[in-house]
Amino acid sequence: MQATAYTYDPETRSGQVLLDDGTPVPFDAAAFDAGGLRLLRPGQRVRIETEGEGGTRRITLVTLQTF
Repeated sequence: MQATAYTYDPETRSGQVLLDDGTPVPFDAAAFDAGGLRLLRPGQRVRIETEGEGGTRRITLVTLQTF
C-alpha cells in the first residue's frame, strides 16, 4: 500500500503517514527499522505494510516508494 509521510521524529523513529484518502496512520520504531530507512521527510511517498483492520490496523513496515 502507498502513503505519504506526514510526521517523523528522528529521536523516537516514529511518526505518521497519510493514506491516499487522507487518513493518518501512526507507525512505531519497529516499523521504521524494518524498512531499513535512516531518515524520512514529510511529503515523501512511502510503501507501507499493515496488519489488522479498522482501529486495530498497525503499520509493520515503512520504506520509500520506488518506481
